[in-house]
Amino acid sequence: MTKLVAVDVHDVRFPTSVGLHGSDAMNPDPDYSAAYVVLRTSDGPDGHGFAFTIGRGNEVQCAAIEALAPALVGRDVEEMCADLGRVYHELVDDSQFRWLGPEKGLMHMAIGAVVNAVWDLAGKRAGKPVWKLLSDMTPEQLVDLVDWRYLSDALTRAEALDLLREAEPGRAAREEHLRERGLAAYTTTPGWLGYDDETVARLSKEAVDEGFRQIKLKVGRDVEDDRRRLAIARASVGADIRVAVDANQIWDVGSAVAWIDRLREFDLWWVEEPTSPDDILGHAAIRQAIAPVKVATGEHAQNRIVVKQLLQARAIDVLQLDAARVGGVNENVAILLLAAKFGVPVCPHAGGVGLCELVQHLAMFDEVAVSGHHPDRVVEYVDHLHEHFVDPVRLVGGAYAAPTAPGMSAELRPETLAHYRFPDGPAWAVSARA
Repeated sequence: MTKLVAVDVHDVRFPTSVGLHGSDAMNPDPDYSAAYVVLRTSDGPDGHGFAFTIGRGNEVQCAAIEALAPALVGRDVEEMCADLGRVYHELVDDSQFRWLGPEKGLMHMAIGAVVNAVWDLAGKRAGKPVWKLLSDMTPEQLVDLVDWRYLSDALTRAEALDLLREAEPGRAAREEHLRERGLAAYTTTPGWLGYDDETVARLSKEAVDEGFRQIKLKVGRDVEDDRRRLAIARASVGADIRVAVDANQIWDVGSAVAWIDRLREFDLWWVEEPTSPDDILGHAAIRQAIAPVKVATGEHAQNRIVVKQLLQARAIDVLQLDAARVGGVNENVAILLLAAKFGVPVCPHAGGVGLCELVQHLAMFDEVAVSGHHPDRVVEYVDHLHEHFVDPVRLVGGAYAAPTAPGMSAELRPETLAHYRFPDGPAWAVSARA
């Protein structure tokens, strides 16, 4: 009998602020970080997961994960992996943890990190990447993963079953297509707000050369600066490449509309997070005012209920789920089903350390077993920090290649854990950062 014997938590931070990688209007100097969890088993393999942060406070996120350890240590691993809804439901239903949310904030992200680690463990034990593990489940098994509370006014369990059963006959063909062609990506690599004009132009051209058909630029600090940078990017990629922008929540409703009006001439594909991620009605008003420019949001949606309301209010054109923001794989299955019900394409958020590695599995599951192929689906990609993972993402011609290694691609290399451990790893010991 295999037991879960320990929950190890690591504060891992990368000094990305030195090169202004990840910089945007709201977050000018991020240090990409992971509150990283390892579920140690008595005879291996182990499960790996994390919550993504951008530096200060990562230690608090680590403490939240550590608080979950007593509910996990001693569990039978076979039982956990045979019922992949159980840990999620039990942790979300814990009344004392719920009081700290409910289903939002640090504790919910901690639950997400642990749940994703359980899925990583299950994939390794089954010998399958998580996208394949999910895609091989029956519709009945998939709906049992979901917490259906608060969703029935938008999507019932029976409706979700119908969606999944309707998609079931085409799974094999879509999986074959995925393995052959991959899943289209877009890149934010050229778009960080701290980059100079030469870097924007060079990276935009390189993105097209690498096969990307969409790039994204950060905006929102100064409208004339945005206009200059967009002109440079548009000239670098040409008229046929999609250019999206991301405001990272910086605007009120009125200023979002006015700002986008100043940028219309650059033929924007979407504007991302134009206002507070909690402002459903604000997003709806912006969407109505700036059409045909699309509105994209979701990376900071705290839970499936916020996503449900964004869809019900017809507030977004593109849903950007995040693999490490909500309650892990289980809650993201619910979010994918909601998006399929409302016919809204899911273009997942990624980019931060490890987010590309995680979210590719959710997007590929969606492609194979939920919504099927959508011509407008693209998955975010940023060319940072992949070398630190045992099973890093692989891009071919601007598309994510389907992972083949078992698990959820979440495992960091041991030397990375040692070097970037905060605050005493070599990467930080020579730094005066706080």
